Amino acid sequence: MLSPSEKQQLDELGYLVLPGFVPPAMLDELRDRCEALWDAEGDDAGSEFRAEPGTRRLANLVDKGAIFAHMVTMPKILACMEHVIGPGYKFSSLNARSTNPHNGDAQPWHADAGAIVDERGYWVCNSVWMLDDFTEENGATRMVPRSHTWRRLPEPGTTGHLPGEELVTGEAGTVVIMNAHMWHGGTANRTDRCRRALHSFYTRDDKPQQQYQKAMLRPETIAALSPLQRRVLAIDDPENDRLSS
Repeated sequence: MLSPSEKQQLDELGYLVLPGFVPPAMLDELRDRCEALWDAEGDDAGSEFRAEPGTRRLANLVDKGAIFAHMVTMPKILACMEHVIGPGYKFSSLNARSTNPHNGDAQPWHADAGAIVDERGYWVCNSVWMLDDFTEENGATRMVPRSHTWRRLPEPGTTGHLPGEELVTGEAGTVVIMNAHMWHGGTANRTDRCRRALHSFYTRDDKPQQQYQKAMLRPETIAALSPLQRRVLAIDDPENDRLSS
């Protein structure tokens, strides 16, 4: 699933850009479903995870449409997760983040889940699904390549420019695989339109899920999952139950 050059980029830089990964029909469905959920959930949107000023959020998305359960087990995505984390990976959460128009605040630099590499190696990996074009003006994600190897976190609340940072831009339908130990953060949206993305996040099997799927998914959602989806979401894993208790 991954070419030698793709593996090398993930290993050395900490991220991999997959242009045009999402087919147009799937992209339209993801956009439409997210907008319908924002309308339906109103002020409660994203409450299963967290609110963030200047953004719209959604959380627990696997429970909110079959399209989401499909996207989190697409073979190339899983191949990337296995390359970064190892074969003992599992899904952790699927959230949406839409940066509001004229939101002048950059997201603080961070590593996802405050994760620092441990004796077993890397244990978090994220995928950013561009539902809109990511541009220099509308809040694209910035990263510090190779910072996934530093084994430390940025100073809390830091938002200023850092040496070596890069802005990752791309057309809607692009997916960015990101070793989530790498320092990164969203930038300010200086346009009059929102900038929407999905964040499909995975972790190692000895860590708790960010959103404990077995408890959060409705019985009818679990019943409709394929064997692969059940495995990736750790639905039948007693060790995952223990970690999340």
